[in-house]
Amino acid sequence: MATKRQQTMAKLTRERNVKEKRERKLEKKRNKKLAAAEGGEPMVEFDEFGMPIVRAEEPLATPTDD
Repeated sequence: MATKRQQTMAKLTRERNVKEKRERKLEKKRNKKLAAAEGGEPMVEFDEFGMPIVRAEEPLATPTDD
C-alpha cells in the first residue's frame, strides 16, 4: 500500500495562483458581458494582474500643503 506524499508549498502556491487567475478571468468576462448587455463600456478596466487601471483623466487625491 502506497503512502500519500505531502505536497510542497511551492506546488500549493502555484495551484492557488492558477485558481485565482482563472477566477479573475471569469470575473472580467462577466463584467464585459454585463457591459455589452447594458450597451456601454465597463466602468472599471483591469490589468493582467486583476488590479484596476487608473486613467490620466481621473485625478488622484493628493494632499495639499496649506
